[in-house]
Amino acid sequence: MKSILSLARPEIVGLQPYQHAAWNPSLERIHANEMPWPPSGDDSVAGLNHYPEPQPKHLLERLASLYGVRREQILVGRGSDEGIDLLIRTFCRAGLDQILVCPPTYSMYKVTANIQGAGIVAVPLQETNFALDRKRIVAAWRDGIKLIFICSPNNPTGNVLDADEIRALCSDFEGKAIVVVDEAYMEFVRGESLARSLDSHSNLVVLRTLSKAYALAGARCGAVLAHPEIVGLLARVIQPYAMPAPTIDAAMRFTSPEALGELHKRVELVRAERNRLIAALAKSPLIRRIWPSDANFLLLDCFDAARVLAAAAQVKLIIRDQRSQKALPNGVRISVGTPEQNSRLIGALTQQTGVAA
Repeated sequence: MKSILSLARPEIVGLQPYQHAAWNPSLERIHANEMPWPPSGDDSVAGLNHYPEPQPKHLLERLASLYGVRREQILVGRGSDEGIDLLIRTFCRAGLDQILVCPPTYSMYKVTANIQGAGIVAVPLQETNFALDRKRIVAAWRDGIKLIFICSPNNPTGNVLDADEIRALCSDFEGKAIVVVDEAYMEFVRGESLARSLDSHSNLVVLRTLSKAYALAGARCGAVLAHPEIVGLLARVIQPYAMPAPTIDAAMRFTSPEALGELHKRVELVRAERNRLIAALAKSPLIRRIWPSDANFLLLDCFDAARVLAAAAQVKLIIRDQRSQKALPNGVRISVGTPEQNSRLIGALTQQTGVAA
């Protein structure tokens, strides 16, 4: 079996990465042209006057434990978006290679491919239930498609895609393409991550983030879980000091065993509020359908999307207009808010129609 690196850009495989300053915490640092004193009031763990460790070992160990992988199977970066960018830049040659996406889905796959100059092949999810269409994906494949992006739970539809079908895709494309599964919303699912299948499929990559359930969207911390050869290759491309010291501190603090108790309580509250929203919004004459969701948001098919958006704005809430997506001409996405915010939205739709939502 040939190495998974045969799919990567040859110039990246042969790249001599930037040689950052040596990392040895047992010695005092006068080798990286840093200011020797931290700024007044700095309460960071390592000191903001010092460059952070390129791939912080303690954070790698924490996240590897959290996601059930080995340390050599993880690369940390600035959210899932950096993982998407690294993968496309590493595997796709501008003007030659392509990615495959399954719309309606997260738009950053397409945006990042366009920035890199990579082509985009679209195989839509099934219209009836937004399920993965594996047969059409296999039929659409051609030489040069290097990455297949799958979001599960899918954004904006909210549904978990069949794990067995995804594993079958990994087998279908062994030696041909990398299957990238974006699990940004996995904490809201009562099920297992596909990271457990990394040892069985060298061409499987799983993206995780602390932005959603861990409430650290502002900190920007995510992880690429993959075969060690892929992790090693991406480590050549990522910026040498990618993880800011405050992000490292926040990630360690809010993934501690003490913090996990609060996370689980909040996830359960989001699930309960999601169910309350589904029950209430289903009564609104403005809404044709609410799609089943395993995430912290709901996709609505509206009779009058503009009116739903306006109703939310009238009570100082902003929800997401999805009508630009070809498959969602009347689509609106609502993130599950606090109980008070959710009640305000329900009340706004009731006021619009006079029918209790």
